[in-house]
Amino acid sequence: MKSEEYLMCEKNWVFYTLILISGYYGAFTYVLRGNVFCNAQTGNVVLMGMALGSGNIRHGLYYLIPIGAYMLGSLVSELLPNPIKHTLSIRWDTLLLFIEMLVVLGLGFIPESAPVQISQVAINCIASMQYNTFRQAQGTPMATTFATNHIRQIGIGLAKEIKGKDTSHREKLFKHIRMLVCFLSGATIGTVFCHLYLGKAIWITLIPLAILLSQFIKEDHNLDSLEQIPHGH
Repeated sequence: MKSEEYLMCEKNWVFYTLILISGYYGAFTYVLRGNVFCNAQTGNVVLMGMALGSGNIRHGLYYLIPIGAYMLGSLVSELLPNPIKHTLSIRWDTLLLFIEMLVVLGLGFIPESAPVQISQVAINCIASMQYNTFRQAQGTPMATTFATNHIRQIGIGLAKEIKGKDTSHREKLFKHIRMLVCFLSGATIGTVFCHLYLGKAIWITLIPLAILLSQFIKEDHNLDSLEQIPHGH
């Protein structure tokens, strides 16, 4: 299927941009906000189990906060798409980008002395909404907030390279490689700016988010697209 036949929220370049931003978020929370990764919750579940297993019940129950925030993000992003497009005449993915920009703007104003949990929970929530909203990049299932599946898919693609002469898998393989490179680039860039500007470094992500938002708003002016459902939903 041609690129122009997909919605903006399914375009490859959109996914590359989103995972670049997510890599930046990962660096931001790890370098400046408590040495944690907030883009996914596997680590929090493990840490919760470790705390409970060590008898530190209070500390273990704390992890219900980020886990709950992540769950809330997926709940909201599952319930709101239809009401939003019929009430505001824009798609949910467009509104999500605007919400994400507001959250990023607010996080940049938080002083370094504030509890790190504020930033952690906020990024937990927007990462979950982003992950649940952007599911397929031009027909290929993709995660925009973490790299684990991309590493796995690269391994699968390389195995197919070794097995035979069929090259039909290469487009998917290169797509996952680009996603991984973009995530790594975002984390690298994020680390540099975090050391330079501390908490205000999060504002750098407003630039790619604004570019995405402008393109999404432009597409939403075509009212027919509001009723189209992205692949994978």
